[in-house]
Amino acid sequence: MSAQSLAKPFGAIRIDSAELRLVRLPLLTPFTISTGTMHEKVIPLLTLRSNGLEGYAEGVMDPLPDYLDEQIPGAMMMLRNVLLPQVVGASFENPQALEPLLTPWRGHYMTKAMVEMAFFDLWAKVLNLPLKTLLGGSGEAIDVGVSLGIGTIGDTVERVRSHVEQGYKRIKLKIKPGHDVALVSAVRKHFPDIALSVDANSAYTLADTKVLKALDPFNIDYIEQPLAWNDIHDHATLQKRIETPICLDESLRGVRDVRKALQIDAGRVINIKVGRVGGYLESMRIHDLCAAFDIPVWCGGMLESGIGRAHNIHLSTLPNFCKPGDTSSASRYFARDLIVEKLEAVDGRMAVPLNGPGIGVSLDRDFIETITLSSESFGG
Repeated sequence: MSAQSLAKPFGAIRIDSAELRLVRLPLLTPFTISTGTMHEKVIPLLTLRSNGLEGYAEGVMDPLPDYLDEQIPGAMMMLRNVLLPQVVGASFENPQALEPLLTPWRGHYMTKAMVEMAFFDLWAKVLNLPLKTLLGGSGEAIDVGVSLGIGTIGDTVERVRSHVEQGYKRIKLKIKPGHDVALVSAVRKHFPDIALSVDANSAYTLADTKVLKALDPFNIDYIEQPLAWNDIHDHATLQKRIETPICLDESLRGVRDVRKALQIDAGRVINIKVGRVGGYLESMRIHDLCAAFDIPVWCGGMLESGIGRAHNIHLSTLPNFCKPGDTSSASRYFARDLIVEKLEAVDGRMAVPLNGPGIGVSLDRDFIETITLSSESFGG
């Protein structure tokens, strides 16, 4: 289903008010990738309200710009001073009507995605439909994989064993220079037949081609974002030199980037993160383009709470999401989530949350109050 074919609700939706919170959610265990270690998730949480209904979204930017150039202080400023004053009190027939308000601002993809995603959730609730239906998805559950942070080889092998026993459909290992070939070799020795991928988070350069090529014999599904976060061209050069498919993540901020990457064979798998590309409309454009190129996509994770996790699950019901995403059980990361419902995988499958229309989850308001760092209201 293309973004242009989405149905309109009956009449425009007026945004009566908005609430912007900043919450701190501790991680059960530290999560380490090539750029550093995370001990907690600080999450901007947005609520848009209309006629007694609420739409929710969370921001996936980090406190500091270590994944991409976006960061929480800038996002809060854009929401507080620019985007929410334009949205609150205005009316929109559908997300396409909201898009012209967001697109003039350069960058801030994750911030703009928050507004658009919250509106999508609200729009679905106005229509009394699950979000997946408006996106063009289908099915009651999706295949999910798991992403394992950097640790010792022995510990990683045991974590792989645990998650294979839990039925996850794909195991992804975080790698970095000096922690790559030996790690993958050890995992493959113990688990020769599992679906396996690796994620470098931009830790390598073309000078490391020999190391990356040494991963070819291990039958890896893909190497995710091995080179620079703002590069496409060098990935095309690397793809010519190695057999393992490259999956692009950080270097793709929209459908134009994806088109250019596919045209020069810079990647043969695409990771769609709805926050990274600016929202659902752009995610669906990327999905449709990749389908036209016969390129598979999957939904990446950013250690989201249940709000972002529910959004990701609904997106993953679209037909070209044919590889397991990172939407594993929330209990792997958090002792208590921001939502009442339990988003837990069973035998590598995650049920689509359908406890009501929209994203199908409800806020754990009492708990959110205890972890709120700041709260602001707009309108109403």
